[in-house]
Amino acid sequence: MKLFQVRKGQFVFYKNELHKVYSVKPMFRNSVHLYRLKDMKQILTQASEISLYKPQNNDTFIFYGKRYTIDQSKVPESGDYILIIKPAPDFLDHYSLNEIEKVHFVENGNVVTTRDNGVKHHEYVVMVPGRSEASQEIAYYDKDLVPEEQRLEDESISYLAENDDSLKPHIGDIYIDVQNNIKSMVVAMTEDEVVFGHGVRVHVAELLDENNFALVYQVGEEI
Repeated sequence: MKLFQVRKGQFVFYKNELHKVYSVKPMFRNSVHLYRLKDMKQILTQASEISLYKPQNNDTFIFYGKRYTIDQSKVPESGDYILIIKPAPDFLDHYSLNEIEKVHFVENGNVVTTRDNGVKHHEYVVMVPGRSEASQEIAYYDKDLVPEEQRLEDESISYLAENDDSLKPHIGDIYIDVQNNIKSMVVAMTEDEVVFGHGVRVHVAELLDENNFALVYQVGEEI
């Protein structure tokens, strides 16, 4: 793949696993910056080392320790996650290709996410928890190369806290919400989401995207 074909948000396979491009910096040798979707581990690589994949209906993959299946016909409900595959944001909305956002409420098929983005019905597909019947595995390019033990572990969110505690947010951490230009504290948490003092509720994986949030204080740091 040529470097000019790589852009932010694309799904790609790297070393047999599904990743997402979060930035491209052509001036660097390892110019393509990726997140591994199963655990949000950051990777630096080159365009020649990755292969593009365009998500389709009934694809199933792992996002931060949980499996989901794409369903383009499902009507979303509050609390569902959507994958934005055809982004066309209005002036006040902030989202891009293949962003994953949580539905706050639905109106005539259009959704407002918990980040206050208005996403039209033709821009997204719904991520249904679990593996659907006859779904196509895209967590791995070739699942036969992945031991069963690893596949089971990859779908267990508990291992993320054990292996990546430095990235796990804590109540009291302070972030800058880049898109809204607001500094806010984490006031509550669930297994995979955080709630900020200014009312925004996001998946923990969003905190690792430098275009969305920047950590300015972590509980336990020296002041």
